[in-house]
Amino acid sequence: MLRAPLLCVLMACAGTACAAVAPQEAPALGGFDDAIHHWRNVHGDKYPRHAPDAVAKIADTILLYQRRDGGWKENEDPARILDDETRTRYAQEAQKSGGSFDNRNIYTQLDYLATAYALTGDVRYRDGSLRGLEFTLAHQIASCGGWPHTVPASQSYHPRITFADDVTAGVLGTLRKVVDDRRRYAFVDGALLARVQQAIQHGDACVLRLQVRQGDGLAGWAGQYDETTLQPAPGRKFELPAIATQETVGVVRYLMSIPSPSPQVRAAVDGAAQWLQRVELHGWRLETFDAPAEQFRYHESSKDRRLVADASAHGLWARFHDLGDNSVVLADRDGRRLARYQDVSRERRTGYAWYGDWPRALLDRDYPAWRARQLPVAAE
Repeated sequence: MLRAPLLCVLMACAGTACAAVAPQEAPALGGFDDAIHHWRNVHGDKYPRHAPDAVAKIADTILLYQRRDGGWKENEDPARILDDETRTRYAQEAQKSGGSFDNRNIYTQLDYLATAYALTGDVRYRDGSLRGLEFTLAHQIASCGGWPHTVPASQSYHPRITFADDVTAGVLGTLRKVVDDRRRYAFVDGALLARVQQAIQHGDACVLRLQVRQGDGLAGWAGQYDETTLQPAPGRKFELPAIATQETVGVVRYLMSIPSPSPQVRAAVDGAAQWLQRVELHGWRLETFDAPAEQFRYHESSKDRRLVADASAHGLWARFHDLGDNSVVLADRDGRRLARYQDVSRERRTGYAWYGDWPRALLDRDYPAWRARQLPVAAE
């Protein structure tokens, strides 16, 4: 367990000495789980790593990965122990500009560095966090207020307003930490803090604006939206325009985190929760079974998956639902919509989560608890 070297870390902010009590625990690496998973899919897991409490070493690696304009490339393990040759390669890579918000990227790094600064007082971590924050604010999409997948764009879906993989909701959640957690973010001066607050207001309005409507009711959110028309748009070829269940859960959790939510926010949460309840699949379960090992481009699998009819089964959701009739949306890498899960290639069945239980904890526990807290407010 890492302990701060002093009970308090003196931090400079806006030219004024600001005292902040340092957090006593090493920051968790859980925010990097998605990136680490994708790294290991390609490179395996047989490589040396720093212990989770080696905060300074991990933060140094995050700084090494950071590009000159404050962004980060996606899908890197920040706990890797790098040899000299690899460090040199990353130092050269850092001279590039741009980065990706995909797979919980950029906002996770800037938040980790803020905690590393609070623990160590090393101003390099403060400055790296500030560069990441400036990068994030600079790339908010003006037409609505969300964030893109990747900048600069190299794929058609990169400039889209992106909800997939917690891009927009994750950024907004971190910006709220910057505003609310003055212990860790005391180094953010008043002018920058005002810009962060403005970005949150713009982003929240965008989230509410883009919620899919079905008739007179509110449903969930698509994975990405065209940045000009603000209509649901495709992602990768197998990600057709559709309401995205997993992403909807992430957006709802973000909205539920807002203190004193407005009537519009409460209506958005209620509408999305009711939609999630409506599209739950009953009578089917997802089964994983052994299959001959096969190496694909992005992963290796010795398993396969199938849907099995089971009258007693519940608690399963499809990842994507039709924007109009809520039918399950499946596709493959050629972009064709498919009617049956068994028609999806094994590569996409085992390399992509078409079905899951993402809303379960939200609907069973967290949403009811949140709703109960809102009832006195609604009655006023």
